[in-house]
Amino acid sequence: MYLLRVPDRPFLLRVSLKHEQVVDASAYPFVVPAVRALDGLTLASVTYFVGENGSGKSTLLEAIAVAAGFNAEGGTSNFAFSTRATESPLHGCIRLARSERRPRTGFFLRAESFYNVASEIDRLGVGDSYGGRSLHEMSHGESFLALMQHRFGGAGLYILDEPEAALSPARQLAFLRRLHDLVRQGSQFLIATHSPIVLAYPAATIYRLDDEGLSETSYDALEHVTLTRDFLNHRDRFLGRLLDDEDEPRR
Repeated sequence: MYLLRVPDRPFLLRVSLKHEQVVDASAYPFVVPAVRALDGLTLASVTYFVGENGSGKSTLLEAIAVAAGFNAEGGTSNFAFSTRATESPLHGCIRLARSERRPRTGFFLRAESFYNVASEIDRLGVGDSYGGRSLHEMSHGESFLALMQHRFGGAGLYILDEPEAALSPARQLAFLRRLHDLVRQGSQFLIATHSPIVLAYPAATIYRLDDEGLSETSYDALEHVTLTRDFLNHRDRFLGRLLDDEDEPRR
């Protein structure tokens, strides 16, 4: 049995919605159940946000990142570029409770805008901090692992939106190993993901976002996990039901 030791006090302790700052509660994203339920949500050294598309997990993660001082499109707190301003107003309506600890470094990763971040790294000429080779010269998965290996360091705050988009299953396991090393060095991770592998870090807090709002759950209770496990264990049965075309009209 593995024994994991994580820092007692992460950098970000809680996130709450400042209701008095919400101008229109009937507008997006304040109509999203998970956003409405944002009331003193506790953040751990590793916190996962899980939900279907449209549940608000990426919107919430973006708001936390911007409120914490990161560029809305991703990168470090020193990045200030903007390709297109699409962030929601949620970041101005949340309160982050912080511990006495302060991160030495950090990064906000968005799978959808990582290309723009890589371009900004090239423009700034800071590629040496990312392994000495342009991230554009690598595959998506290679560039993300290079980012984790060379740019991510101990005592860092890392906010990652769907990192599995870049990673094969084998590299998702490598991601978990690197995450564990960084957590043991005092780092904090907030991660939105659909991946049962990425979700598997045992010393983590998992929040499920759905139509009922936002609730803490266990790994084995997640539909992402149970559905994937059932599919792999009973593939023929699943495919038989999914691909059954006997009810389709003949032509």
